[in-house]
Amino acid sequence: MGTRYLGTKEEVTALNTYIKLVRAADSVSARIHRHLDAAHLTVSQFGVLEAVFHLGPLYQRDLAEKLLKSGGNITMVIDNLEKRELVRREREIEDRRCVSIYLTEKGQQLISQIFPSHVAAVVNEMSILTAAEQEELERLCRRLGKQE
Repeated sequence: MGTRYLGTKEEVTALNTYIKLVRAADSVSARIHRHLDAAHLTVSQFGVLEAVFHLGPLYQRDLAEKLLKSGGNITMVIDNLEKRELVRREREIEDRRCVSIYLTEKGQQLISQIFPSHVAAVVNEMSILTAAEQEELERLCRRLGKQE
């Protein structure tokens, strides 16, 4: 379903494209992240675990930036992961304002266990597109996302 807005052709086209983009992204994301329910993880919590798993320890502010979360939101996400003993915080000695986030052994085991299911879900969702279409979508998303 498109917009019901009666604007210019340019406005209606832009709104319809935006609506389709957001609905498609939400739909794909919901299907891909179904497996997180079994691990009792939110999408944001999974994002933290996955980022630290693949990139190593990160400053909390860098995680917030990477995951497009506010400082307050990432603090709550990490608080909840810390309560479950999946991550730990360490303050930097040189600058106590900087807090690094590390995976615990339990966190490492959990992300190692669920990440293959995540990859399989992403591959399955993207398989509707050819490799060339996936590359084109990637290019278009990158172009759209880099606007300032």
